[in-house]
Amino acid sequence: MSTDQQNDAPDTEEEKLTLVQSEGELDAEPEVETEEQRTKRLKNKAYSRFMREEELKPFQAELIKMQRYLENSKRRMIILFEGRDAAGKGGTIRRVTRYMNEKHYRVVALGKPTEYQKTQWFFQKYVEQFPRGGEVVLFDRSWYNRAMVEPVFGFCTDEEYNNFNRGVTGFEKDIVRQSTILVKLYFSVTKEEQERRFERRKNDPLRQWKLSEVDVQAQERWDDFTGVKYQMLKKTHTTHAPWKIIRSNNKHLARLNAMKVILNSVPYDHEKTELDFVPDPAIVISGARELEMMEAQRLRGGKFLA
Repeated sequence: MSTDQQNDAPDTEEEKLTLVQSEGELDAEPEVETEEQRTKRLKNKAYSRFMREEELKPFQAELIKMQRYLENSKRRMIILFEGRDAAGKGGTIRRVTRYMNEKHYRVVALGKPTEYQKTQWFFQKYVEQFPRGGEVVLFDRSWYNRAMVEPVFGFCTDEEYNNFNRGVTGFEKDIVRQSTILVKLYFSVTKEEQERRFERRKNDPLRQWKLSEVDVQAQERWDDFTGVKYQMLKKTHTTHAPWKIIRSNNKHLARLNAMKVILNSVPYDHEKTELDFVPDPAIVISGARELEMMEAQRLRGGKFLA
């Protein structure tokens, strides 16, 4: 960091914490500002980003240790990143893998199935991407497309949807039984924050490529997605393959706590570090707890809110 950046950086821990936490506010540009105000805002924004990335680094170092354990023990690991559009899945994956050994992990983001794949067993195209011993595979959306996106947009029949719900828990139980570590993360963002992120994608030429036709309809179909989310958690949150819900309105805290969940899923030796590996209970919610909260919302107001 330059001397000028250091001089303009906040001095107190309280000021630093404010910068780290107010990610959305720093991204927003005021309608009218002087050149001096703009320069100060951009410096504060850069410093805030620097501080957020620095806070992640000790946990990214632990991810390297975790990866080394998997390599030495020949254990396999699968991490599912699910959630609404613009919930922060991709950014978290990039932070998780940033310093990991590229030879021993893969990020899988499968596109629209081919005509040939449509004739196969539904899980086959995903099984073909499964890790070998010592490897981590991170699915940027997974077989849970059949539980979320496909039923909402009519990309699958009711029979296909019901067959998935009947078969997926046994499929995952078999994965875990054969010593593969399976982590299921669902990134949960509010409707207002999703709308803000979509607007940013529309107006930012560096992010416009992220905006798809499905994204455009995501706000209109919010309640539909909430309904299938509830059904998904109710049918697929199990003791052998539980869901972890990541509150992701604050991208930084979501990334940090997702890393903690991943690290806690692997029995590598991390007892010698001074790091706090306990996820923030305001950010990480169990699938069972999320179901309870959604059911309470429906009882109080007649509909789900999350």
